[in-house]
Parts: sequence; C-alpha cells; structure tokens
Amino acid sequence: MLLRGEQKGYTKGSLPIVSMKKCGAEFVGTFALVFAGTGAIVINETSGGAITHVGISLTFGLIVLAMIYTVGDISGAHLNPAVSVGFFAARRFPLRELVPYVLSQFTGAIAASATLRFLFPQNATLGSTQPAGSATQSFILELILTAILMFVILSVSTGAAEKGITAGIAVGSVIGLEAMFAGPICGASMNPARSLAPAVISQHLSSLWIYLVAPVIGAVLAVVGCRCVREEGCCSTRCMATTSLS
Repeated sequence: MLLRGEQKGYTKGSLPIVSMKKCGAEFVGTFALVFAGTGAIVINETSGGAITHVGISLTFGLIVLAMIYTVGDISGAHLNPAVSVGFFAARRFPLRELVPYVLSQFTGAIAASATLRFLFPQNATLGSTQPAGSATQSFILELILTAILMFVILSVSTGAAEKGITAGIAVGSVIGLEAMFAGPICGASMNPARSLAPAVISQHLSSLWIYLVAPVIGAVLAVVGCRCVREEGCCSTRCMATTSLS
C-alpha cells in the first residue's frame, strides 16, 4: 500500500531474485490480510457475533497497518491489485512488475481462503462480499471507497519514501473507517483479491464483478484527483521505479 523505502534496483543477473522476494512479500502480505480480515468475519459468524462488526473493521485496518510495516520495505506492501494498478496509472510503478504483483496477490488471497475453508468447512461464504442492496448502490460505494483509499495512499507516499512513520497508520485507519461505515451495505472490499478468493473457494460468484471492476476504476480516478489537487509531479507522466502500499 505505501512506500517504505526505495525500490530495489535491477542489475544484470539479479532480476529473478529481486522479483521473487517482492512477489513473495506480496503473497505473504495478502495472505495475512485475507486470512485475518475474512477470518474475522467467519469467526464472528461461528461464535455468534463475538467479534462484532466494529471488531471486523478494526481487524482489516490493523492487519493492513501491520503488513505495511512488515513487508513494505520489500515490495511496498500493495496487497491489493487495485492499488498496484493505481500506482501504475500514477507512473510510480513499472509495468514489468504489475502482472507478477497482481498474480502474487491473488494467489496469496486464494491460499488464505482455502486455509479458512479447511479450518471452517461448515461456513458457507468464507467472508465473501455481497451487496445488501442493489448492485448499482454497491458498485458506486466500492468505487468511491477505493478512490478515497487510493487518494490517501498517494498522499502519504511520495517519490521513493514515506512522509513519516505514521503513513501506515493513515492507511490502516482509512480502511478500518470505510469498513466500519460502509461494510454493512457493500462489504467495503476495495480490493479485488480480497473479494475474489472467498468467492471462488465458496462458489458465491453472483456479484463478484462489482468487486473486481469498481475498485480498479476507483483507484484510477484517485490518480486524477491527486493530479488536480497536489503539487506538480505527485503523479507524473514519467514512470518512476518506486512502489507503494495497499
């Protein structure tokens, strides 16, 4: 999600090693996000509401915050295909890494949902995101929520460094906040990997398209917003070899 430091350079003969470390960090980070976040939903259902909606929201925010500070200096801790696409659109993330990152994120998320299926075989949905109202309502909510999240991420990361050690707190907080107020309506996914994994493993695919399309559009719109309000060069037209979190 956020920048923890400069992107590792690519030197002759070292590309496979560097790429594997980054992809491994994205796999582990996204696994942790989906395992803890959707796991909180599953355990809340299993325990008869012991965690509560507020607890689930805090779990999502806290696990993202923890992963930012854990793997951010390795991969940038995107943990979210929409954020990777957003940073590519902002020219802060190179195209050569976009597909490996997204594949690592989806693989980590699916591994987490498969683990939850093994642990809780009786659970029907595994924390899948489903609209409580109309598809249009949830689509617009997911788009706006992701745009806000991406705007925050772009604002607390610049160039190849954080603006301070509180950047992770800002991102974790906005995720928890959005999950808290919008979760009961749209699920507040803001993350295609987080929604795809439990939907595929539980075979609840009916509304999956909302959570694959809306976050990506929202992330790209946030780049436009960033260019409108921040200083020149925030989201430049020149590709920089840097990463960020999500």
